[in-house]
Amino acid sequence: MVKSARVPNRLERRGPRAGARDVFARERDLGREIVPLVEHGVPGIEVLAVELVSPSRFCVYVDHPQGVDHALCARVTHLLEPWRGEYTIDVSSPGPERPLRKPGHFERAVGHAVALRVAEELAGKTRLRGEVLAAGPRAVRVATATGDFEIPYENILRANLVDEGDGKP
Repeated sequence: MVKSARVPNRLERRGPRAGARDVFARERDLGREIVPLVEHGVPGIEVLAVELVSPSRFCVYVDHPQGVDHALCARVTHLLEPWRGEYTIDVSSPGPERPLRKPGHFERAVGHAVALRVAEELAGKTRLRGEVLAAGPRAVRVATATGDFEIPYENILRANLVDEGDGKP
């Protein structure tokens, strides 16, 4: 009997974190396409994040000064019709664990707890949790259990507020 060698799959050949990098790269690409379309198509709306939920589903998190309701989500969903052939699309309000992607998001989060996923390890970790100490034009400073880190925005793959149940944003 001849044993056949298992052929590594596409993600294994490129390294253990290559698949995650592909997901975040695709999210960025989708965001570049979707954000201007939605923000131009619905006055006052802000697209907070575009996140791949699965290879065939993404969620667009939106906010609006007058709040996010079903009618607003339906308007955004209608604008995203060109992506319906390839994806199932969700549109959502940010909720208490709102996504943080832009410098302004981090500026509003100073003093609040956040969870971050970074591309390059910090203190041997790619997932961090801590308090936003400061947010500048190029980086955010976060105090974690293992120390304070100045994290360039381009190193942040995902970040969200941590719901501490205190009712604060």
